[in-house]
Amino acid sequence: MNITYLFLQHYWWFLISLLGALLVFLMFVQGGQSLLFTIGKTELQQKMLINSTGRKWGFTFTTLVTFGGAFFASFPLFYSTSFGGAYWVWLLILLCFVLQAVSYEFQSQKGNLLGKKTYQVFLILNGMLGPILIGTAVGTFFNGAEFFVNKANITDMGMPVISHWATAWHGLEAAFVVWNLFLGLAVFFLSRVLALLYFINNVNDNVIDFRCRKQLWIETALFLVFFLTFVGRLILSEGFAVNPDTEEVFMQPYKYLNNLLQMPVVLVIMLVGVVLVLWGIIQTLLSKFFTKGIWLAGCGTVLTVLALLLCAGWNNTAFYPSTVDLQSSLTIYNSSSSYFTLKTMMYVSFLIPFVLAYIFYAWRLLDIHKIDEKEMKDEKQITY
Repeated sequence: MNITYLFLQHYWWFLISLLGALLVFLMFVQGGQSLLFTIGKTELQQKMLINSTGRKWGFTFTTLVTFGGAFFASFPLFYSTSFGGAYWVWLLILLCFVLQAVSYEFQSQKGNLLGKKTYQVFLILNGMLGPILIGTAVGTFFNGAEFFVNKANITDMGMPVISHWATAWHGLEAAFVVWNLFLGLAVFFLSRVLALLYFINNVNDNVIDFRCRKQLWIETALFLVFFLTFVGRLILSEGFAVNPDTEEVFMQPYKYLNNLLQMPVVLVIMLVGVVLVLWGIIQTLLSKFFTKGIWLAGCGTVLTVLALLLCAGWNNTAFYPSTVDLQSSLTIYNSSSSYFTLKTMMYVSFLIPFVLAYIFYAWRLLDIHKIDEKEMKDEKQITY
């Protein structure tokens, strides 16, 4: 079988996009943390909510690390440009997740110095800042960032640095781009929607169930406002196109709309994803006995985000555009690893289905019984 370099570049962008889509779904953990005091009014209710998300936070963190590692291995120039240049954003994201890990570990420890409430506030900060910052960072895939790339610098023995950031903000300026912030807020409210659906499915408590269904109306409305505004603007605006023959980057009207139309499979994936998200939400709102909305909306989230990220990198599109120098923009062609590296890692990636199967098995074991008051009062149970 003759595997081309072009195929490998597209294959690895698909895997990167899939990991990113799974990460967005798993951020229901962050959404749940941000709702801790909104849904949980008593200490026992808060304990149930913390245990519901606490048993899944490791999946989110592991996926985030895998996402970064896969980017480093397959598209190292993006990794060095973004992680090395926009380091303030990534450091803040890392700090948020460190706070999360520390909070789950120490909040219930007897004699902790900061007190339980302090660690719960840390969880809320992670739940709010984590999705917004990650969504804002991903927004630069469509709206661009301020950097220069000069591969000729690799021969400079004094300072062989290929990428340079154009501002002293080193990534924080992305938060002041309205459309990046819109995507960040869309991810934030989506994480809260998914969290509410997950609590309905995972926590056996009538009061929490009632509050979640009531709050779901508000979070869904806010999510739709920011998501539909972002997508509407995206498909109507110019995009960063690449000439496949010369690799020249240029602005093309309706680029992302054209991507969807020229890749009908991706368009179908996106439409199916949106329908599943809305189906999961609407069914939950209409029936007080329906508890499976998280799986419909979760699958829909993965498909929708997958389609958006494929539009950012496939069909001759610059997935990390430079707003200060178009020709410094990164594409899957000029930022990927070597043919040998991509091909070798492709064989390693065949193990992914086995890893996913193990995750599914572990998830089922954790959720085999719904969380309830009785479990939280049992000191023999391992709780957060």
